Amino acid sequence: MADAIKSKSAESELRQFIEELARQSMSCHDLPEVRADAICERFSKLHRLAIEADLGGVADLAESLHSTLAKTGPEHLTDCLRAAVTQVQQKMESSAQTHSAAATIDCASEEMTLSDPGLIADFVVESREHLVAAEELALALEKEPGDAEAINALFRVFHSIKGLAAFLEFDRVYRFAHEVETLLDYARNRELVVTPAVIDLILASADFLSRCMDAIQSGGLSTLAETEGAIVNRVQEVIARSAVPGDSAKVDQPVPSSGSAPTGNPFEIDAESLPESAQPGTEVNGRPEAGMSTAEAPLAAGSTAEVTVPPGGNTANAERYSIRVDTNKLDYLMDIVGELVIAQSLMRTEIMTHSNAHLNLVRSVSRLTQITTDVQRTTLRMRMIPIGQLLRRSTRIVRDLARKCGKQVEIELEGEDTEVDKTIAEELADPLMHIVRNAIDHGVESPEVRLGAGKGPVAKIRLSASHEGGQIVVQVSDDGKGLDRAKIVKKARERNLVPDGNLTEADIVDLIFSPGFSTAEEITTVSGRGVGMDVVRKHVEKLRGRVDVVSTSGKGTKFIIRLPLTRAIIDGLVVRVGESRYVIPLSSVREIFRPLESAVSTVQEKGELVMLHNRLLPIVRLHRQLSVVPDITDPWAAVLIFAESGGREFCLMVDELIGKQEVVVKSLGQFLESTPGVSGGTILGDGRVGLILDVQKLEVRA
Repeated sequence: MADAIKSKSAESELRQFIEELARQSMSCHDLPEVRADAICERFSKLHRLAIEADLGGVADLAESLHSTLAKTGPEHLTDCLRAAVTQVQQKMESSAQTHSAAATIDCASEEMTLSDPGLIADFVVESREHLVAAEELALALEKEPGDAEAINALFRVFHSIKGLAAFLEFDRVYRFAHEVETLLDYARNRELVVTPAVIDLILASADFLSRCMDAIQSGGLSTLAETEGAIVNRVQEVIARSAVPGDSAKVDQPVPSSGSAPTGNPFEIDAESLPESAQPGTEVNGRPEAGMSTAEAPLAAGSTAEVTVPPGGNTANAERYSIRVDTNKLDYLMDIVGELVIAQSLMRTEIMTHSNAHLNLVRSVSRLTQITTDVQRTTLRMRMIPIGQLLRRSTRIVRDLARKCGKQVEIELEGEDTEVDKTIAEELADPLMHIVRNAIDHGVESPEVRLGAGKGPVAKIRLSASHEGGQIVVQVSDDGKGLDRAKIVKKARERNLVPDGNLTEADIVDLIFSPGFSTAEEITTVSGRGVGMDVVRKHVEKLRGRVDVVSTSGKGTKFIIRLPLTRAIIDGLVVRVGESRYVIPLSSVREIFRPLESAVSTVQEKGELVMLHNRLLPIVRLHRQLSVVPDITDPWAAVLIFAESGGREFCLMVDELIGKQEVVVKSLGQFLESTPGVSGGTILGDGRVGLILDVQKLEVRA
């Protein structure tokens, strides 16, 4: 199988080399600088590639032509070269057909491998990673068009996708990637200037290939509409313009290349002298490079995460390796570790309740507790990924949307190395997108307005991430005009969302998260339907987090998202109501107190209220919400927990506060997962089952 893969990959590289040689020979009308030794060197490489591809006829012809061209005089060299390339192309086609027929008869098992769902899934996963990298590289290249390394890296991305597609016989992907690769080849040879229009083409190409990956994963490329023709035509037009002698797109000095294509004079490149990292089949930064097939790359089907491990367990001065692990396996590992933590907690509680427990047994259990905690933390770290990739997605959104809105916007990223649970990072993508879109459409001003306000014409949007107090904090800020409070209130009253009268700052800010609310005058492709900020709050609270807004008129707006580091384990307050135990997520808790009797009052149509810090807050009797019998019915004799959720503040009334505990979140199953006011369950240290409360839904029912 490995030999078949290598042969297939070599054949793909051979075809590319012949096409490149033909293009270079036919595009030059006069080749006085061509030397016989340079041409012979190219045909030596042609001979080597043909042998690797197991095409003996092509190899023999290349060797024969090598001898002929070496003896040809300079005056006939150009014509002989073109004739030789034509012969090679014809021989290649006939040999390939014969080779293909033999492979069909003798390698039926290999054909089964090419349709192997595992290989296809690996191809999709790897290609998507390449396309994410391509988008980032293209956006970086737009800022520095002369960045040779970015151009070379982009070339390698499309070359890798092309090679893998050829091996798996996705001809549509192969042909399209080849066109883009050719465009980038011109750019890296300094025959084409990288302009915003070229960047648009690269991004559009990456988008199309991304749709191809979706189609392959969902059933096949035949389900995808043939929209690539327009992109290919534009690519060929740009290449054609760059090939015109004297065209302004040409640049005299070559770019040092890290690939295998020639630079400068196409017949004077020494391909064998390239650095090892640029050769096909090598890895760069842990990624499979050009020429490596999905069968050779360490991939696992389905959603994967990278786990970096030192060989032999030696972390000191050891080279680090990355392996791919299906996230389902990590989820299962997390569940098993959770069970281990619960079992250890039960054992510890049982032993500590016996005063006559043997000292050595107590020490052993303490050591077990330490080891279990280390295992749990290590497992959590395995699920963590840097948030930088998520933040960098916003760069493309800012670029495209600023153009559409006629604004000039720069984006700044900070804290890209901050780690967060992979599941949370995926769920956070939509909220970030909507906040950034909102900032560009509603927040930042046009260059003319900014200049009139004494600001620079270019607005700034800043995305940052950091860890604070066991949480991850993501901030999105802009230096625009801030929230237009008067306009927000006016729109809300037009839609009867708020009564007449004065509104607090918190009430006004809360309006922007209302379903269907928008201050846009008309519906556009960017805004006007009032779904963006509503999605932000729902997603964040689904992750057991919260979102705050700070806005200063004329100076800008900042959105602050606070989330737990992981959804598998949460910090919570364990409380008792009657005989039942409940866990309240600590992220929703602001204060715990026992009020004076004089601080509690009842207001008609508003129910029970308690005075706290000169503010009246509603009291939510937890036993009524959950239909249990309490031990205490008077609020001044109970414990009140000041909580916040969905922009609303209230106090939960419970019988007793047991303490703070880190709990493993367990699903309630299909039949209980929709229980009002409850988001999950856990096993407490004493073996009891505790329900984890959904504070927002409790408040809604109050």
